[in-house]
Amino acid sequence: MNTHEKINYLEFPAKDIDATKAFFSAVFGWDFVDYGPDYAAFANAGLDGGFYKSDLTVATANGSALVVFYSDNLEQTLSKITQAGGTIIKPIFEFPGGRRFHFGDPNGNEYAVWSAI
Repeated sequence: MNTHEKINYLEFPAKDIDATKAFFSAVFGWDFVDYGPDYAAFANAGLDGGFYKSDLTVATANGSALVVFYSDNLEQTLSKITQAGGTIIKPIFEFPGGRRFHFGDPNGNEYAVWSAI
């Protein structure tokens, strides 16, 4: 549903779109539709978006916004990420309200996962 003046779609750079699709499908169950060799749209992620072919990466160290996922089982999600080829950038740590960790996808883009428990 499109809502006036609300965030509608996100786009991220990806050096390897096929590896990106495999990773996010395996870890988070995302669905993809290809729009040519240099773009893949994703759905079933909470908010739709896409990956475009680029050698650039997003990281908080570069001032990028941080996309944060929620998990009912932080350790299980961390395990799925590493098994699918992701890298852990910041191991699990506590913060007011819960725990979280940061990870990199196969392209080196940074994301985080948090849990209230």
